[in-house]
Amino acid sequence: MALKTIVKISNVTNLSDARYCAGMGVDMLGFSMDADSPDYVEPKKFAEIRGWVAGVQIVGETTSVDPEVIEQLLDTYQPDLLQVDEAALLPYLSTKVKDNLRFILQVDLAQLTLDQLDTLFQTAATGADYILLESNSPLHLDDELKSALQRLASRYPVLLGIGVSAENIHELLADLPVQGISLSGGDEERPGNKEFGELMDILEAIEEE
Repeated sequence: MALKTIVKISNVTNLSDARYCAGMGVDMLGFSMDADSPDYVEPKKFAEIRGWVAGVQIVGETTSVDPEVIEQLLDTYQPDLLQVDEAALLPYLSTKVKDNLRFILQVDLAQLTLDQLDTLFQTAATGADYILLESNSPLHLDDELKSALQRLASRYPVLLGIGVSAENIHELLADLPVQGISLSGGDEERPGNKEFGELMDILEAIEEE
């Protein structure tokens, strides 16, 4: 299977999601390494899931800002990429960890003005292999935000994690020069979570013919 763009799945919590996504040809599977996260995957379960999926990059996701904690997590999980949400950590971590580890900086768009977003991109761009744009609260992808994203995505490696649906995915990819998109997995049973069905619809919409 091949998809028309790079796809990262965040918050994968179970083997069935992981195998389905790997089989569809997604590039990256993300797992929460934070014990206090509702999507936390403990090391043993993580190792089991990892043993079943081939050909995908594994992303260790953390919201920790403590470099020592992060180094311990990296030791335990040994992901291919590390996702953090604090740009200031990147210069330190890149000197401390093994050379081939790559970095994703997660950015919460709802917390930033467009000016702040510009500044963040300029400072973070050197340390991050991808900049993942998400929003922890509802955010409308309006024309002003779209034009800012067009400008930023043409210069930086952006993964878009907001406003993506099966209906608009082709239009978004045509309009925005993003490197790829990010979708959320999450718990199979937890109510209120984005349904896995929607994720399937989006992946099927971008399958290469």
